[in-house]
Amino acid sequence: MASEEQALDSPQWRHDHKWVEQIGRSIEAEFEDSEGIPVSIFTIPKALASAKVEAYAPQQVALGPYHHRRSDLFDMERYKLSSARRTETRLNVGKFRDLVARFMEHESLIRANYYKYLDFDGETLAWMLAVDAAFLLEYLQTVNTEMGASLTTISSNMSHMIDYTGRKLACRAILRDIIMLENQIPLFLLRELLGFHQHENPNKVLAMMVKGLYKVLSPIKAMDDFPSNEEEFLGRGHHLLELLYYTLVPATNRGGSITISIEIEDQVEKQEQEKEGCLREAFTSISNALPCLCSAPTGCIRWFSRLKGMKVMLKLPLQIIGRIRGVATKNRLQNLIALVEEVAEDVDSSPSQMDKTPLVEELTIPSVTQLSNAGIKFHPSKGGLSTIEFDLPSTTFYLPTIDLDENTEVVMRNLISYEASVGPEEMALTRYTDLMKGIIDTEEDVKLLREAGIVLNHLKSDTDVVMLWDSMSKCAMATKVPVFDKAINDINKYYEARWDVRAKRFVKKYLFGSWALLTFLAANILLLLTALETFCFMYNCSRRISSV
Repeated sequence: MASEEQALDSPQWRHDHKWVEQIGRSIEAEFEDSEGIPVSIFTIPKALASAKVEAYAPQQVALGPYHHRRSDLFDMERYKLSSARRTETRLNVGKFRDLVARFMEHESLIRANYYKYLDFDGETLAWMLAVDAAFLLEYLQTVNTEMGASLTTISSNMSHMIDYTGRKLACRAILRDIIMLENQIPLFLLRELLGFHQHENPNKVLAMMVKGLYKVLSPIKAMDDFPSNEEEFLGRGHHLLELLYYTLVPATNRGGSITISIEIEDQVEKQEQEKEGCLREAFTSISNALPCLCSAPTGCIRWFSRLKGMKVMLKLPLQIIGRIRGVATKNRLQNLIALVEEVAEDVDSSPSQMDKTPLVEELTIPSVTQLSNAGIKFHPSKGGLSTIEFDLPSTTFYLPTIDLDENTEVVMRNLISYEASVGPEEMALTRYTDLMKGIIDTEEDVKLLREAGIVLNHLKSDTDVVMLWDSMSKCAMATKVPVFDKAINDINKYYEARWDVRAKRFVKKYLFGSWALLTFLAANILLLLTALETFCFMYNCSRRISSV
């Protein structure tokens, strides 16, 4: 009997009993209330988070249930409680407990927003989110310069982490935590809290706060994409990160496409075909003869180099010539043999490497420096990704302005993670990251974009920008956006149509690329020169020539 009582009082039994009660309430009430509400707050896959944990897990403050129990974030709880106390003094309708009771009425709606199972009872979840919503709402108000201090007065013990200019380190860290995917709370809870303040238009107040946050935090400056209607703006997303995503990426991307227009006239294609025809006529015979000139001698060299008899045949002349001419000729011929063997190994390995298909297809596009040398100018566009455009008559490539600071990588990584979790038909933001990685290869590329006003670099150096985009491309899976890819292909066509680009490619392909032919010719020339040198040494050609 005592053992049964101990079992009923055990933590495991209480945990299981709480779980059964919660599941029972969910089955009875959640089905009808949360039907049709999409999951919007996801967890980051471990494989992705392990690459850079600090970019996905909050470092200062936990908002919502995912990181609520992390002991290293408990220091911020007293600041969150201070915000809750100040919120209660400003409530015009009821007390803070009444706000918690209202949140408990929406328990099923709250749980429906989260991808992960929430191991909290309804009351604990409501208190947690009420305190977090009070802190978040107060913080949103402080980063909005237009609102000033009209809603609240910041306590002195929070002054070191509250700064609307975003210059303080603690403020920057909290801003990063606020926008993380796993640190989101449903946006309708903030509306409920503003409703308890009895604002005439809670949507207007909340929309103004969110816009102020995005002006400070958004990497891509797309302020023109904000709709004037507050309800329309807030209706784009269920939380702050989702709202920012659909501010940067038009809502048509949910099931449609982004319109990025690049028009290439038919005249350019005709000129390109004419130039290709001239080159083809000039080098058709050469290209047809290259396989015979390259593959046959190289194949023979490779076959002979593997024979044991071949090694004997090469060593015997070496010994004879070494006695006649000395060490210099011997070393040159030994280097020649090593070169032949190396060429043979390269020939064996080349087909297998060409047959390999890359797991991730890398976007192919010239760098900023190459495009600039080809006469293409860069100019900042007004708006988000939908404003990317290449104007053929003026040869100008328009790209949205992007502000790079210490928060940019965290914001972009979480936006891409949200996009990957939702899985729209066209992952435009991921493809934009691939585009920036494709055109930025060196510090010179960053410098050109910075001088054009497209990149606003607040990092330590241009090298950090190159490293940022390189690391960003590794966190995104390969994706294709048909309209976007068409734009990239058209840029490549325009670039490749230039005669100087074609000349460089021809020299690289047919001159430096024909390693088999060059190796064969170099080996024969070296053999002929060595034989001539040996002949002249034996028959004293220099004396005969001088006498003549």
